[in-house]
Amino acid sequence: MAEPGEHRYRDDVNSRVRLVAAAYLLLVQTDGVGGGREPEVLLHLRQHTGYRDGHWALVAGHVETGESVVAAALREAHEEVGVAVAAADLVSVTTVHRTVVGGGPIEQRVDVFFAADRWSGEPQVCEPSKNAGLRWWPLGQVVAGLPEPCVPHELRVIELVAAAGWPPATWAPGAVPAVLTHGF
Repeated sequence: MAEPGEHRYRDDVNSRVRLVAAAYLLLVQTDGVGGGREPEVLLHLRQHTGYRDGHWALVAGHVETGESVVAAALREAHEEVGVAVAAADLVSVTTVHRTVVGGGPIEQRVDVFFAADRWSGEPQVCEPSKNAGLRWWPLGQVVAGLPEPCVPHELRVIELVAAAGWPPATWAPGAVPAVLTHGF
């Protein structure tokens, strides 16, 4: 019997279902907005990771043991592109619930997307073994086409943000749904 405050799960949960949490960060550059330049989102080109190598992607990573999704987003910003983002500057964008059903356990993923338009430091490639380069993409050109290929579930979120406009305070209710699903 579980002690008060402890959780007890069925013994077969780990063999049947696996849930993986990840944090994603849209770094949005707004310098010059109003002065002729539209907001831009930072993407990096994945390489040698074993997942979507050769695809453009957002700053992102798995939540580590004992870490909150907010802490993971801040850590990944520093590890991947060398910038420091304050937790207070994160804007919650959406959560994507993804699944992949295959021969093994049912794999489910919960991807929490944040955005920030304030940080310290200049974005740079900090993990050259995993990142083949960085590029800023104007949000207004997202509908016309981001670089190909782009990680599909990330592209969907970027397209919603682009359609809703920047900053998030201007979003109409439901413009970016609180929860999206992918693979169901």
